[in-house]
Amino acid sequence: MAKVATRVSYGNALVKYGNDERIVVLDADLSKSTKTDSFKKEYPDRFINCGIAEADMMCVAAGLATCGKIAFASSFAMFAAGRAFEQVRNSIGYPALNVKIGATHAGISVGEDGASHQCLEDIGLMRTIPGMVIINPADDIEAQLAVKAAIDHEGPVYMRFGRLAVEDVNPADYKFELGKGVQLRDGKDVTIIATGLMVQEALKAAEMLAEEGIDARVINIHTIKPIDEEIIIKAAKETGAIVTAEEHYIMGGLGSAVSEVVCAYAPCPVKIIGTDRFGKSGKPAELFVEYGLTAENMAVKAKESIALKK
Repeated sequence: MAKVATRVSYGNALVKYGNDERIVVLDADLSKSTKTDSFKKEYPDRFINCGIAEADMMCVAAGLATCGKIAFASSFAMFAAGRAFEQVRNSIGYPALNVKIGATHAGISVGEDGASHQCLEDIGLMRTIPGMVIINPADDIEAQLAVKAAIDHEGPVYMRFGRLAVEDVNPADYKFELGKGVQLRDGKDVTIIATGLMVQEALKAAEMLAEEGIDARVINIHTIKPIDEEIIIKAAKETGAIVTAEEHYIMGGLGSAVSEVVCAYAPCPVKIIGTDRFGKSGKPAELFVEYGLTAENMAVKAKESIALKK
């Protein structure tokens, strides 16, 4: 099966849906990396290179949104969520403007670029902004449909895309629904809830557990905010044990969001897989192992979660 990086999916989707005259794409001098150069070639009159000035780019996007445009502001996650946070909060989030942030190169899988570019706190930052929708797609199919969902949604959206090429986990006829999780595998003993590039690993972990006679449910949470409380509560009540997995800090991300729901409505053991330290330069596969972002570690944490059941 061919592998595609979700940042490539982002660029392809912008071209695919770019015939909508309301769409304007902005980039912070990284269009070859964010893959918005494809849109630039197809629709040059609706592409703006703001230069290495991410904060300014967010304000320009906000201004365009006030004029009825659907502005896609594109940059690396570290700069889109980190460097420009104040502008995203005050100029986009506070007035609830129709700006879509395409944040590429998120997570530890940026690899050799190292800690300065491996954004592991962006979901947590964006979760603090009222009204901000957060989408973290798992594969090419889901990423392209996420862009369409962002276009159709009125209001600010943060989309998180990866640099690493991955296989599809969703079928060609997949129906993406904003705010709804997707159960990829049923199970009664434990639930593994994953997002982004960790969904593929979660499915592998379930297969490993099956070899030991453990029946694991797998859920893909592509929309972290608003999160699908119903699917989480159902999993907590029916399996009684949960593991979450994300390419993000354990603070403020998917694990935190799931724990908030579980604590409020269906208390059960929750093991959070992520990291609590900065990344470092290295090959993505090796970094996944070092930081415990693997199917093997998910299987271990699943058994630990099961052991905590009352």
